[in-house]
Amino acid sequence: MAYRNGNYCAFYVSEPFSTSTLGAYVTKDFVYYNTLKAWKGQDASFPFIDSHEKTYSVRDGSNWESTLKPRLQERLRSSKNIILFLSSRTKNSQALREEIRYGIEEQSLPVIVIYPDYDTKESLLLNGVLKPQVISLWDNLPVFRDSMKKVPTLHIPMNKDLIRQSLQDTGFTVSTPNKIDVYRFK
Repeated sequence: MAYRNGNYCAFYVSEPFSTSTLGAYVTKDFVYYNTLKAWKGQDASFPFIDSHEKTYSVRDGSNWESTLKPRLQERLRSSKNIILFLSSRTKNSQALREEIRYGIEEQSLPVIVIYPDYDTKESLLLNGVLKPQVISLWDNLPVFRDSMKKVPTLHIPMNKDLIRQSLQDTGFTVSTPNKIDVYRFK
């Protein structure tokens, strides 16, 4: 059994995707993922453990069924939760669907949803609940919208302090999950 201490980042990138081209670094969600890596690089105490680094990299042209999909699943099995970057730019891609489906349906991984278009906890809320504009983003990824009732989910803005606090919350790990619900900071 894998040691489940990683944070699996799920985000949309256009397919095919290659980190070797400049285009990858202007893909918004890839930039947000790299922001977490940079915070960790600047501060070793930042509680982010990148599950993508737990297996060797695969080439973009690799076969989906024989290489890419098994690699995603292996990384998810080594993870304690999923960090999902969800925005108006998120599209229902094959890889993102599989990451969320396998992570929630088969691994029961809690999900920390980061909304990069929002920067404060108050900006996500209206009268103490998630704004309709935030909830409507779930429709960009139907597998998440339809399966999130199976695991605890925490919905947060792109804010370093709140991300740190969320990653330190053991209630959003597979070993000690909170009860299933939609959580947010008030």
